[in-house]
Amino acid sequence: MNKYLYPILFSIAVSVNAQDQNKAAKFDSLFTKKYNDKTFNGNVLIAEKGKIVFQKSFGVADYKTQSLLNNTTVFELASVSKPFTAMGIIMLEKEGKLKYDDPISKFIPELSFYKNITVRNLLNHTSGLPDYIGLFQKNWDKSKFATNKDIVTEFAKYKPEILFQPNEKYEYSNTGYALLGYIIEKASGKTFGDYLETNIFKPLEMKNTFVYRSRFQPKTIENYAKGFIENDFGTIISPDDLGKSYYTYYLDGMVGDGMVNSTTEDLLKWDRSLYSNKLVNEKDKAIIFQGTKLNNGKMTDYGFGWQIGENKEYGKAVAHSGGWAGYTTYIERNLSKDQTIILLQNIDTPKTDIPAQSVRKILNNEKITVVTAKKTVYNDKVLNQFLGVYSAENFPMKVTVTQEDNILYAQATGQDKFPTEAYENNVFAFDLAGIKLIFNPEKNEMILEQGEDKTFFKKE
Repeated sequence: MNKYLYPILFSIAVSVNAQDQNKAAKFDSLFTKKYNDKTFNGNVLIAEKGKIVFQKSFGVADYKTQSLLNNTTVFELASVSKPFTAMGIIMLEKEGKLKYDDPISKFIPELSFYKNITVRNLLNHTSGLPDYIGLFQKNWDKSKFATNKDIVTEFAKYKPEILFQPNEKYEYSNTGYALLGYIIEKASGKTFGDYLETNIFKPLEMKNTFVYRSRFQPKTIENYAKGFIENDFGTIISPDDLGKSYYTYYLDGMVGDGMVNSTTEDLLKWDRSLYSNKLVNEKDKAIIFQGTKLNNGKMTDYGFGWQIGENKEYGKAVAHSGGWAGYTTYIERNLSKDQTIILLQNIDTPKTDIPAQSVRKILNNEKITVVTAKKTVYNDKVLNQFLGVYSAENFPMKVTVTQEDNILYAQATGQDKFPTEAYENNVFAFDLAGIKLIFNPEKNEMILEQGEDKTFFKKE
């Protein structure tokens, strides 16, 4: 339930009251423009050292009724749920009910034919299991809701081959976290929602946070942000308007890879708890916020439920993003500077934007830079020159460039594709992560720029 794992960049912070006021004004200007441009509809909370620097709602909670969002509106978190799932597993390990290196067959004997896959592999996306969503789109009876148990049943039935041997590489997997949700239920004897409520939400006084499947187990929730998407004609609609055969309907019974619902204020409580030892100790946190060592000795940038970024000059941060039909979510925690970015949106369209890079720059008193070239539109013939698979000697992933409906997309190995905006001189930008792609089709070359970093790629 995730579209992008946004790369993390950091900057140096200075915090005084006057600067905080100046930052708040800049944040307000940034998100007001995004809202007016129809690229942002949601809630924003930005904090430094636990103090809220900026908090505001932009837009509507329900496009049909035009009711407005407010600071306590509840959003579906999509893949921002994954850190909670990982924490559930960590707490079960502390209770002695499982071990990270237990084979998944200990809890899911139906999948014992998948050899050497451990709980740890599920946590850090190194299991090699294919994503369940494609399997269900192909084989599932769309008139029925699918649950985590059905993932087990369908995988046992069809036995899809693993993509690689466990711990050979990293590849983001919703299947892994859905199976972790199932393991939490098996190991604890409670439902996924009840276990998280008892062990995480209640102890942290996250009163507006819960596991909720709006179609599978519908109920009335006050102040709830209803998710909306854009149809092929550019009209804003509910995913439910597309009928029961649409994946968000029949996959609504799944938990673990998504389905935690929360508010920006509750997520700040979650953020603060991770600086204390209320749930876990320092040893646990060292594991959570540390990348994974693969069989070849290389490190990934994903720990237990968090993407990790570290820079000698700016420090270390962890983040997770989420995308599910109707919702676009993001949380980032700069551990070195104690800065927190929480962005929750109840809209998911090709234009939906999470301006995390701009937020970081404002937080750290840096000038927001924009692409200086003018926007343009390229025809299919021109775009086709840029398509292909690009690789670089000093870059661990390949980048696949595709186009759809006159929009150029880029996709790094193991991550979902992201859309770009076209500018003159063969420049394509992805503002969410401060990325520019510059193509030289005559030489089959591409330059990837992010901040001060440049990486040179050749088309294969």
